[in-house]
Amino acid sequence: MANAKQVLDVHVSKGITVAQSNEHMRNWTEKGWKRATDLGNYDPTREHLNFEVVSGGKIRPIDKGRSIPERMAELLHKRGIKDPNEGLEEPRFRTVVNIIFGGSRTRMQELAFGKQEVDFEKGADNRHIKRKSEIERWAKDVYSFVCGRYGEQNIAAFIVHLDELNPHVHCTLLPIKDGKFAYKEIFAGKDKYEFSERMKQLHTDFYAEVNSKWGMSRGSSVSETGKKHRSTEEYRRMLSEECSTIEENISRHQQVLSSLHSDIRMAERRVKGLTSMVENLKKEQAEKEAQLSALKNDMEARKGDAQTLSAEKEKLENELAAIQNKLADKQEKLQTADRQLSELKENMDAIQERTEELKEEAYKYSRDVHSKVDSLLKDAMLENMVNEWREMSAQMKPSERQLFDDTLLCSVAERGTEVMHCATMLFLGMVDDATTFAETHGGGSGGNDLKWGRDEDEDNRAWALRCMKMASRMMRPSSGKKAKR
Repeated sequence: MANAKQVLDVHVSKGITVAQSNEHMRNWTEKGWKRATDLGNYDPTREHLNFEVVSGGKIRPIDKGRSIPERMAELLHKRGIKDPNEGLEEPRFRTVVNIIFGGSRTRMQELAFGKQEVDFEKGADNRHIKRKSEIERWAKDVYSFVCGRYGEQNIAAFIVHLDELNPHVHCTLLPIKDGKFAYKEIFAGKDKYEFSERMKQLHTDFYAEVNSKWGMSRGSSVSETGKKHRSTEEYRRMLSEECSTIEENISRHQQVLSSLHSDIRMAERRVKGLTSMVENLKKEQAEKEAQLSALKNDMEARKGDAQTLSAEKEKLENELAAIQNKLADKQEKLQTADRQLSELKENMDAIQERTEELKEEAYKYSRDVHSKVDSLLKDAMLENMVNEWREMSAQMKPSERQLFDDTLLCSVAERGTEVMHCATMLFLGMVDDATTFAETHGGGSGGNDLKWGRDEDEDNRAWALRCMKMASRMMRPSSGKKAKR
């Protein structure tokens, strides 16, 4: 199929929750299904078409008896491998790699449903739809690709969804090598550049080994385009999960901070108490040393009974030795308490710093989400407006259509791709390239003799609009004839 591209999206995490597992397996109650269909593009009447690929490349209905975390724990137990995040208050190790495999929507629907008429509107009844063998064979090819690259023993789940708009695979993979979790060695590499190269190679290999024979082109990796290949529902789910993760991290750090404040107060009281004890013992030591010195002077001067003085001297020496032992013990405990207090304060500073970083991260992420959603909405709105214009203009009389001649709306609706490309080059200052593009694509009415450039006080929005208008003018046929509708 022309222009059909493969999809491969890698998402790393420090584990997988039961909620995520339930979503993958569609292990929902009736209430859960209602919530899912209200929020996303799930079709419960096609849920029976979902399947999973298991050991040996066998196709079977999804086994909902064991969650993915339970499957993961069982795999690790059988192999004698410990989950490095087990027992940690906050997971620190990347133990799960979720990979989404798919392709352009039309091609994937063709593989899944063939020529059957599927109603993708919400609330439609598609219980009569049957799963085609092509999607099973494609999924087995993908499964074989993962097994050959990462090891079949490391696949915790390989589930194929046909109840969303775009059929796709969710592969839950454990990054294990030589009996140990080794995400960095297997996926990340030594730095971001090596990771980027590995992801590009992964796209290339996936195309060469699987999708070249299934009518899909290589597509582009995230490292090349910066884009995420996700359906609307997957995108919404990703945003929700990432926002929840940031909020959970902030909440966890605030709990740790509260605990640290309590520990610091106790440590400060202990340091204060030990400091007082040490000071009192030093005073007592000085007093005993003074008494012993005076007694020794009396003995040297032979003042008093020698036997009594000797007994008093022995008593003072014993008392002084006991005080010195106590003093040494309290000084050692004071040093330990001082060190612990210092460590607690360092930990608190580090946690406070990280908490502020997380808050800033949450703020930046919120802005980023709003920006992405804003772009998504604008794209959807523009596409819808163009489609509506084409439908309406086809029903207009010639005199009515003339009202829209030479307008930006008409130009974008009729030659949107070319106008956008020409406008992009103008925005980037590539005037000659834009002129050449327009002339070689049937345009030429822009006029090369016009002064063109960005004004010093012109902001991005105004400049972009002016580029769009100029591109619309440049893409008009040079003969003066209007493009055929």
